[in-house]
Amino acid sequence: MFTVLQLCQIYFKQGKCNEEQIWSHTPVCLIQYVQHSQGFFVLTGLTKPKISVRDKKYHNASFQISLHTKYFTLREALDLITAPSEYGASGHLSDPDSADSEDEADFVEGTDPCQDNVDNVEEEGTEVSCSTEAAPTPEGSRGRGRSRLTCPPAKRGKRSRSLSGDAAAWMSEKDPDSLPHPLPNFCPKRKPGVQLPFSECVDRPSPSELFKIYFDHAAIKTLCKKFTWTDLTEAELYHYIGITLYMGVLKLPKMRDFWRVNSIFHVQYPSEVMTRDRFLTITWNIHMSDPAEDTLNDRKKGTTDYDCLHRLRPLYDSLRVACKAAYQPQQNLSVDERMVSTKARVALNQYIKSKPTKWGIKLFVLSDNPGYTVDFNIYTGRSTLVTGKGLSFDAVMALINKNYLGTGYHIYCDNFYTSPALFHHLHDLGFGACGIFQDTRVGVPKTKLNALTKKSPRGTIRWIREGPLIFIKWTDTREVSVCSTLHSAFSGDTVKRMCKAEGQHRAIDVPVPSAVKDYNRFMGGVDLSDQLIGSYSSWRRSRKWYVTVLHHFIDIAITNSYLVSKELCGRLEQQPMTHQDFQEQLIAELCGVSSQSGTKSYQHIPVAIVEGASGQNKATKGCRKGRLCGKCTPFKCEACKLALCVIVDRNCHRAYYTSTTAAEG
Repeated sequence: MFTVLQLCQIYFKQGKCNEEQIWSHTPVCLIQYVQHSQGFFVLTGLTKPKISVRDKKYHNASFQISLHTKYFTLREALDLITAPSEYGASGHLSDPDSADSEDEADFVEGTDPCQDNVDNVEEEGTEVSCSTEAAPTPEGSRGRGRSRLTCPPAKRGKRSRSLSGDAAAWMSEKDPDSLPHPLPNFCPKRKPGVQLPFSECVDRPSPSELFKIYFDHAAIKTLCKKFTWTDLTEAELYHYIGITLYMGVLKLPKMRDFWRVNSIFHVQYPSEVMTRDRFLTITWNIHMSDPAEDTLNDRKKGTTDYDCLHRLRPLYDSLRVACKAAYQPQQNLSVDERMVSTKARVALNQYIKSKPTKWGIKLFVLSDNPGYTVDFNIYTGRSTLVTGKGLSFDAVMALINKNYLGTGYHIYCDNFYTSPALFHHLHDLGFGACGIFQDTRVGVPKTKLNALTKKSPRGTIRWIREGPLIFIKWTDTREVSVCSTLHSAFSGDTVKRMCKAEGQHRAIDVPVPSAVKDYNRFMGGVDLSDQLIGSYSSWRRSRKWYVTVLHHFIDIAITNSYLVSKELCGRLEQQPMTHQDFQEQLIAELCGVSSQSGTKSYQHIPVAIVEGASGQNKATKGCRKGRLCGKCTPFKCEACKLALCVIVDRNCHRAYYTSTTAAEG
């Protein structure tokens, strides 16, 4: 496994050819190249060349070259590697819709090459076991996957020298500390909470009115395309969404089971709103973009003009705008990732071992503390607009819009996003930030003077301040590391902990930094949003990845509508609906029926399939294949909706129900 320059040296030393022959005539296979020391290496001298990959995710993996391999001389290969990429600042030729393997491996391990002091050239790193025990939290907050784990990467080399001052010693909780500058005033662009027109309501709006803030006429119009049978109307699409939500509340094994008849598991409601075949036709054909434009976009794959989210773009953009327009978030915000479960064969699909939803499409989400989804971005791989500060920096800054939010907001994030570079940048923009951090981050103090040890008693605090940033380490059941621009080192807060004293376990007050308490209090916004979405999700397995994402967009709109309804009820001093009651009323309103309607009583009476037919079509209008005889008939059972003949020489209706009654008896 060699680089291009190493190959030149080896060939020249072995006397296989002179230097000019190496540079000009040696065939070299180049599949993909990146401006990174741990990327793709070039091999020569093989009848069937191979590319060997060695990075943090793939160890000594090898694979055969595809049929589309292009060959270069060493001179051409070196020129390609050293020259600026024609595909933009990303510096590689991977498809724009492919999630970069290096970035994804770093994300799974909780590292960022641009923000971590990890030298991966050396290979002597040893396996480190990954603890799955939840990290200590002072108030028993919800578990958060990676952010609550202390899971170092599987292999690490020697860490580079810290960029922070190593001469400073860690201070204790007894040492005084104060913020060097007062916190910026909270100055949002709009009054926090629900915005016009519902902010001035004297009565609580209905669930469907709130839902149509996010799926308004323009958004629905993008989904009403030409279909196989008839055009899809706006009312019919709302009926379709209502049935998908109904399936989220009432679970059945298969979608077709909601239209079963002659079964103790018969569900009558969906068939009254829409026929089974019409519902399936919409499911098979629904799309958010123009299919003709999708075809043109697919032809641009591999170029900078290709948009990997083109099939989502119309609704994706309108929903993000609606989420921000309808609501101004509260002061405390959190940034975290979310997985939309799918195993569709698409380059956007990710695998994250530590997540409950391991396979899916990853979203970076900005949420406030009640769980309202303020904004979100779909992760599409290495960005073409790289700032050079890493994925963790770019993911947060893509969600923080000062022109929309204002200033004075407090941003909470986990150990993947936290870095001194990000927090300094947010502080300069007028935002406070707080988050747990990793010791490998660039700019984090590495000094061992007066640092915590394994024998430090519970409640021990150590801190170092560097301008607006303070780095705090606190001993609970294990060491907790927090970085903040919002807090002082210790303000006298305590938390109850069970400790053994004089042979007995009893609760005692343990000192705790205010940064740790606030982190556990305000970091769970995205998790709460995920919990609400998962309670009554409209998600259904689909072979088309964009249909799965469409249902997630519907879930975001419903969850935000419910949270807006709760806040309006608080303003009006009314009792808010439960999540289930809100969902049920929304389903009834979208489908155009009453949520309190009882079950209609039908008898097994033959009726016409199409009523009101006249003239020559009277005997053939609406004919369907009979259930027993297989011949066309214009009659059906009023209760079961089955096509059954009722004629002089053949009465399938009586024969069918006579046999059914005898079988039940």
